[in-house]
Amino acid sequence: MTLDRTPKPAIAKSDTSDRKIVTRGGAKPLVKAGEPRTIVKRDTSDALKIIPLGGLHEIGKNTCVFEYGDEIMLLDAGLAFPTDGMHGVNIVLPDMTYLRENQHKIQGMVITHGHEDHIGGIAFHLKQIDIPVMYGPRLALALLEGKLQEAGVADRTELRRVGPRDFIRIGTHFLVEFIRNTHSMADSFTVAIHTPVGIVIHTGDFKFDHTPVDGETFDIQRLAEYGEKGVQCLISDSTNSELSGFTPSERAVFPNLEKIYMQAEGRLIITTFASSVHRVNMILELAEKYGRSVAVLGRSMLNVIAHARNLGYIKCKDETMVPINAVNRIPDNKLVILTTGSQGEPMSALTRISNQEHRQIKIREGDTVVFSANPIPGNTISVVNTIDRLMMQGAKVVYGREAGIHVSGHGCQEDQKLMIALTKPKFFLPVHGEHRMLVKHSQTAQSMGIPAENMIIIDNGDTIELRENSISKGDKVPSGIELMDTSRSGIVDDRVLKERQHLAGDGVVTVAATVGWDGKLMTRPEVHIRGVVTTLPTETLQLKLQAGMEVLLRDRWSEFARPIKDGGQLDVDWAGLQHQIERDVQRVLRREVQSSPLVVFLLQSPATPGTMGGDSVKSASDGIQSTGVIPKVRAAARVVPSFEAVNAVNSLNTVNAVNEVNTVNTVNTVNAVNAVEAVNAVSSTVAGGATTPIVKRATRQRVTARARVSE
Repeated sequence: MTLDRTPKPAIAKSDTSDRKIVTRGGAKPLVKAGEPRTIVKRDTSDALKIIPLGGLHEIGKNTCVFEYGDEIMLLDAGLAFPTDGMHGVNIVLPDMTYLRENQHKIQGMVITHGHEDHIGGIAFHLKQIDIPVMYGPRLALALLEGKLQEAGVADRTELRRVGPRDFIRIGTHFLVEFIRNTHSMADSFTVAIHTPVGIVIHTGDFKFDHTPVDGETFDIQRLAEYGEKGVQCLISDSTNSELSGFTPSERAVFPNLEKIYMQAEGRLIITTFASSVHRVNMILELAEKYGRSVAVLGRSMLNVIAHARNLGYIKCKDETMVPINAVNRIPDNKLVILTTGSQGEPMSALTRISNQEHRQIKIREGDTVVFSANPIPGNTISVVNTIDRLMMQGAKVVYGREAGIHVSGHGCQEDQKLMIALTKPKFFLPVHGEHRMLVKHSQTAQSMGIPAENMIIIDNGDTIELRENSISKGDKVPSGIELMDTSRSGIVDDRVLKERQHLAGDGVVTVAATVGWDGKLMTRPEVHIRGVVTTLPTETLQLKLQAGMEVLLRDRWSEFARPIKDGGQLDVDWAGLQHQIERDVQRVLRREVQSSPLVVFLLQSPATPGTMGGDSVKSASDGIQSTGVIPKVRAAARVVPSFEAVNAVNSLNTVNAVNEVNTVNTVNTVNAVNAVEAVNAVSSTVAGGATTPIVKRATRQRVTARARVSE
């Protein structure tokens, strides 16, 4: 069957006169008598640019830019979560360079739903760019409002709530209609974007659920109306494009959950995605049916439930909910504990329970633990380890696809075919998925009659130029990632990340040496090794480094020390000397330990020739910038105010104290970051005259919001 994909005029006023358009000034009728029949004036003189900054060839950080002329509209701004090699990183964001450079064009943002991979980055972006107004569903904006207040940026934008079939205008070139869809999170939308080159439909995250828990069905009729009128381009969710059939309804898990309630003799401990409002609603519904009280564990779970109850998406009696400190007063067969931790997050409540670290909840014989979620790729090991620990403590654990207690919120191949059949797009862009998912989705679209030349598989940063009769790639914009260390409120740049990876992979060697104005070592160099795999004793390595430094100073001191004509004093090129010693240290370490550990090198000397004490000692590189990284060697020159302080540094008590805490475990943990930063802290403290060991507390705030990523 050949589909008619010739775009037709945008929706006429007779189709929309009973709806509302939301603007910053309030609600008003969409069209009036005498207005043009088309909502957005057609203009073929320029191309509509569609620029994804995140969500392509990956799962997460969904962010899309729509640009026409001198106006930009944003659609969603999500986050992703770090891989194992991103030590100390909590959140991964898309590179927003393009938006920072074009901030004057930004007119507003459209939000499709409230999952973290769609709204999680907004609070961070508002610290860099201004977004005048944001339109989105009630639940998403309720969650977002709390994030903005916590980040201190609530005054940087205006939040406007919308409902099904509401229209909003952004700038002069974009008019957007919100179309109710169904997803694992309540209050989710597909959007129809009216532009000068035609109508673009962005599906958002979707599946076709004909029996949704909240009764709000997919507005299939509205999609079909757009399909009849003509859709220029469909931008569609590709997450489950490799799976055949339809995605089951959320209601499909209800009978299996009920069976667990009927069979459980003791406490029920249930974990799921905090943002799975429909699932949480069913769990509470069954608890009331079987006379069980519910205690909630986890900040994100409490937050979502509170907002969802206020908005009516979760319905339960007040007496059903009990505080966690009351659980020991409730009979085991009358209690449900609803908790975060379905993805094995290190600091989540369920993980701490499995580690026997939770203050109030301990696993005991008769408990039934239910994982009503499948592991997100990358979390499988953490999840199975949690399950093992729970079983070893005597709990019965229900998990896995065969248990039938979880369904995805994303459509499979038949859902995707239905979306294409309803909208009949002329052009097609698969988004929201890894590369193989995008390829498979494009193949499905071709099977539905869309020509291969009418679709493009794109990557983050690609610019798609959409015109009335063509779709093509334009110039690429800056793209990539920005890594956030939220415990330190800063962006982790590539240099810092490489240092952290270096620390985790090869360990750290600290070397302190003191050189006099006569070109000789004043004390034996102090060497401390942490996290370095070697059989070489530290004493031996110390002697080898000392011997190398002595040879260098004996043979080449004259290259760095030249007499000043007046006064007979020496002018020493301490920076050059430091650089050369660093290279020698690197060479010795590579030869002796067969690896390239991170090197922190401290070089000191007396402040003036002939002086040995008091406040007369200064750094050999006082006022000189660090020479940076010489192939896998990080150099650091430090200021020391006194000879006594030099001895303190040489003993390296402070560095040792830091290393004991932070670098012994760096090889396999994200605490690698603390060693570098702690050494910096030690150095600055020594510079101020302090010799008390400093120990930087290892961060425990690895973000557990992974459970809120779209599933």
